[in-house]
Amino acid sequence: MSTAPSSAATTSADGSRRLSTRERILEAATELFYAHGIRAVSADKIIERAGITKVTFYRHFRAKDDLVVTYLESQAARERGALDAVRESADGDAEALRSFANLIGTASCQPGFRGCAFINAAAEYSDPDSAVRKVVADHRAWYRETFATMLGRIGVIDTEDAADELLMLRDGAMVAGYLGEASHVGRALAAAIFAVATTHGAELTR
Repeated sequence: MSTAPSSAATTSADGSRRLSTRERILEAATELFYAHGIRAVSADKIIERAGITKVTFYRHFRAKDDLVVTYLESQAARERGALDAVRESADGDAEALRSFANLIGTASCQPGFRGCAFINAAAEYSDPDSAVRKVVADHRAWYRETFATMLGRIGVIDTEDAADELLMLRDGAMVAGYLGEASHVGRALAAAIFAVATTHGAELTR
């Protein structure tokens, strides 16, 4: 019986957290994949950035696509955690949706922003049955479900259609933030979310 390599981090003598080898590979891949595109980044480039050998790389990831899946799962966890944190700190779901729009607007203004990692990945993997596209589909399904729950709590009647519209707005905002005037994204997205919610029955004040 074989066991998977440990991904646990260790603690150095001064108490600082040291990344495990698996985490170092993932960190290197995350930076390179997002900045340059998945197909453009070879395993050799990741190995060089992480400062490891090929043997070490393939001990942790059998193939590059396995690393791509892990990269996207990690990104999904970060996005879900960010929205969960917004919901926990907001005074209700209406405020949480506005805060979510502002969060995307803020992200769009950060140096190195290249839009949505999941849209980018889907554009590079055309096979809808691939493991990469499955991660993308699962994450988008999570967004729809979460949006539907939030919209239902603020009085929206047709939550499924409204959630689909919010996901499209989110996608468009991410693209606009990358290609257009990022400073306007948060405000425009918040206004669009407000319009969708009220169109579908919610009674909100700006």
